[in-house]
Amino acid sequence: MRTTIRLDDQLLKSAKRFAHDTGKSLTAVIEDALRLVLSRRTTKQPRNTVKLTTVSGRGVLPGVDLDDSAALLAHMERPHGSS
Repeated sequence: MRTTIRLDDQLLKSAKRFAHDTGKSLTAVIEDALRLVLSRRTTKQPRNTVKLTTVSGRGVLPGVDLDDSAALLAHMERPHGSS
């Protein structure tokens, strides 16, 4: 089957060089590469449902930034009762 594909210029140069160095046609190199990528494809297995344990509370403490991991760790390492 004949088709047209668009490739990055540098990728095409590399593929042509590889084809020349290995004595293959550019078509054979592209076919081999596609076969390799497609053979690695795995079917998605259904994932097990994960049940997260939650506890009641009033949410995040004032002054705690969940996006600042260093500050969060420092807060968690403080002795209980200190601010």
